[in-house]
Amino acid sequence: MQASKIAGLTSIPAYVRTANDQQMLEMALIENIQRENLNAIEIALSYQRLITECSLKQEELGERVGKNRTTVNNYIRLLKLPPVIQASLRDNKISMGHARAIINIENPDAQIRLFTKAVDEEWSVRKVEEAVRNLSDDAHELTNTRRITLPKQEMRSLQFKLSSLFGTRVSIKADEKHKGEIKIPFTSQEELTKILEVLNSQS
Repeated sequence: MQASKIAGLTSIPAYVRTANDQQMLEMALIENIQRENLNAIEIALSYQRLITECSLKQEELGERVGKNRTTVNNYIRLLKLPPVIQASLRDNKISMGHARAIINIENPDAQIRLFTKAVDEEWSVRKVEEAVRNLSDDAHELTNTRRITLPKQEMRSLQFKLSSLFGTRVSIKADEKHKGEIKIPFTSQEELTKILEVLNSQS
């Protein structure tokens, strides 16, 4: 308005938009997300609020904020990490890459142990990913009576890639005849839909 007065304008073009409380909340949260100085946890919390309070699905949320569904899911998964790891991510002591690798560990205590070691020894993201793959391989051998005959490195790499692709921890089991199964867990219809979409995109 001040600039218009200085320019000597008596009228300016404008759009007037009416919105209810939920729409106002949605616009406020989306505007907040566009800020450049938000950390990963703040973004994840905003995404979660949009989903729960504004009744948006991940795909709809992705369209609103200009991100694909996988990116939205990766942020929201960060909220499943133990509070101490979330706080470290919030305070920029670790990166989102570190956190995304750690979240592939199922046990929270194991997550914290690896996180502590990574911070103390200033591990790179790649080193954390390697440690997670090693843990996954060790856990797999302990819970299966029949030893996997596929090369360890190949199995670790495949399991890690699939977990990252589907946004959930994927498990692989195989016997000496190379027969087995791949399990992709999901906890909701929305997660199942996402998995199916990923599978269709790969075909």
